[in-house]
Amino acid sequence: MPKGSSDIADLRLVVLKKTIESFMTPPNLYYMNRFPSDQNESDSIEWETVTGTRGLTPFVAPGAPAPETAPIGHGAGRAMSAYWKEKLFYDENFLNNLRQVGTRQVYMPAAKRLARDEKMIKNRCERRKEWMFAQMMTEGSFTYVGRGEIQLSVDYGVPTAQKVTLAADRDWDTGSNRNILEDIMDAKLALKNSVGATVSHAVCTTEVLNYMIMDPGIQTLLAKSAFGAGDLFARPVQVLGNLLDIPNFVIYDEQYQVKAYLTAVVTGSSTVNIYVDETTDFVEGGTLRLHDTSANTYEDETISSVTHESGYVTVSTAPTASFKAGEDYVTMTRKFISEEKFAMYCERVEGELIAGYLEAPFGLARNYGMKVSRWDINDPEGTYVMVENKGLPVLFRPEGLYVMDVT
Repeated sequence: MPKGSSDIADLRLVVLKKTIESFMTPPNLYYMNRFPSDQNESDSIEWETVTGTRGLTPFVAPGAPAPETAPIGHGAGRAMSAYWKEKLFYDENFLNNLRQVGTRQVYMPAAKRLARDEKMIKNRCERRKEWMFAQMMTEGSFTYVGRGEIQLSVDYGVPTAQKVTLAADRDWDTGSNRNILEDIMDAKLALKNSVGATVSHAVCTTEVLNYMIMDPGIQTLLAKSAFGAGDLFARPVQVLGNLLDIPNFVIYDEQYQVKAYLTAVVTGSSTVNIYVDETTDFVEGGTLRLHDTSANTYEDETISSVTHESGYVTVSTAPTASFKAGEDYVTMTRKFISEEKFAMYCERVEGELIAGYLEAPFGLARNYGMKVSRWDINDPEGTYVMVENKGLPVLFRPEGLYVMDVT
């Protein structure tokens, strides 16, 4: 491969950039498609938070000087920007197939694989950004990796009173005293009193939607309405959105997958602490799937805790089979928002969006947004293609969120 990849049209940097940029951001990534991006001057992100701005200008006597006032309720949020990247490697055999432009049966499969890989790596990059937005809008905080592999966290200051866990007897699934409509109306009133704005969006998964449409109280109420019980089951999103007077009632079931390789042996019927090379995105309550690559089998266990500092995930029950370090791996597939949450927010308060995204500069060229790069290596001969991005979602009006854990 004396020319490296410079003579391959599909791998020229300008072509790579145009190809990857031409792929649309997946429309099913809800949050990042709602809020705009702006550029920040450095990787230290600062944003202004605003609360309690509904004051009154005081009366004064004619001819008297105006009293001074301060920007009541203004504060500052600060956090280091998050940075994420990954790369693909193409060996000389694959690259030589891309060179054979006159041999369609060889060239076309290679070109299709390259396009598929480019779309995949862009979507993975966008999903990381969506994950941060989802954590901000439904958890109020998240943890990520900073310089020196240090675990960093950002807390957006959502009021504790607006991150509610329902009592067991109010559980929307089996609670003996559940009252879904009352819980939602109380939350809407709390947001109205907090920021003076009306709830514009409610977001939940299909699991929570099912609790709502199967609720006897909601069914009884709608049976007496113009909608009727039949419409509740035929078009539940529209019916419940109208019933609750929430203009945008969104069912969000998009998922992401986390993968990590084992760094220590897992002994069957014994090991509950599963050591892996990266723990950042594993969460308590998730399902850990252990994959045996040689046997092409897997086993599922529930995550009981995650110890980021020591690099292991604890499962509630030891797996039956044994798994090898460095060869076998684990995955966790999870929805961007928890199946236990019902989240509401006011998209605008006093005419301004409550959230946004700040891009941070990276690289010597001070790049902003997703960047694509490519380089060759000689031993083994091949080419790397990499995407990277840097930034942080920000929340200007933390009191504009209300999130309930409903089960």
